[in-house]
Amino acid sequence: MKLLRYGPAGQEKPGLLDEAGKIRDLSGVISDLTGEAITPEGLAKLKTLDVSSLPVVEGTPRYGAPVANVAKFIAIGLNFTDHAAESNLPIPSEPVVFMKATSCIQGPNDAVVIPRGSKKTDWEVELGIVIGKRASYVTKDEALDHVAGYVLINDVSEREYQIERGGTWDKGKGCDTFGPIGPWLVTSDEVGDVQQLGMWLDVNGQRRQTGNTSTMIFDVKTIVSYLSEFMTLLPGDIITTGTPPGVGMGIKPEAVYLKAGDVIELGIDKLGRQKQTCVAWEKK
Repeated sequence: MKLLRYGPAGQEKPGLLDEAGKIRDLSGVISDLTGEAITPEGLAKLKTLDVSSLPVVEGTPRYGAPVANVAKFIAIGLNFTDHAAESNLPIPSEPVVFMKATSCIQGPNDAVVIPRGSKKTDWEVELGIVIGKRASYVTKDEALDHVAGYVLINDVSEREYQIERGGTWDKGKGCDTFGPIGPWLVTSDEVGDVQQLGMWLDVNGQRRQTGNTSTMIFDVKTIVSYLSEFMTLLPGDIITTGTPPGVGMGIKPEAVYLKAGDVIELGIDKLGRQKQTCVAWEKK
């Protein structure tokens, strides 16, 4: 299944994408796509539905982030060998873990706001894992049983804040609008082998990133098992798993960063695509 949320920001309704590419309204079945809705029991209920009987959503509504009320937005850094190299950092012996603020989560095509005074806002196409079953001290063999599905994520990052301002990476990762997610949550059974998905990202029509999840240093089952040693993962938690090479920070001879008016387009096989326009911060 491809599960989604659609409608104006803050007023999203749950839906799913049918085989013809039409959005079907799920609001008569569930109130929203929360962690409870994507547990094994919740997904089993949705899979019994007669999709053709669900109301068709007309037009082209805005997509929201496909999961509501995310409790934790966890990220893995330097998870592709060649990205670590372009960052001039050693290949990690264990996953590098940081947090993205849940307040940065937004729809896949919503505008990305360049923070006030920012000079080094950057892009990162990433595979996102959505937890569907509580996970604490799970083994690698058990890990995928705790995954509801996968999403496309742009891990937007401010490199000065992340690297040059002291402390942890978090301050450069959680700015408002730095977490576009979606358009869909694609359930694990529909994705198949998650370690064989092509990834790409363009800025202003120029290909900047090309990669494949097969080259991740730590694969999905390793990441879920590892994180479950340090925190209990709950249904609806999202883990973004690192980016292939081609980020703006790594461009030679001079880094390239985002500015107002730039357009980012990105996608992952089976998980859809996103498009964001960058805008300057304005006081509200």
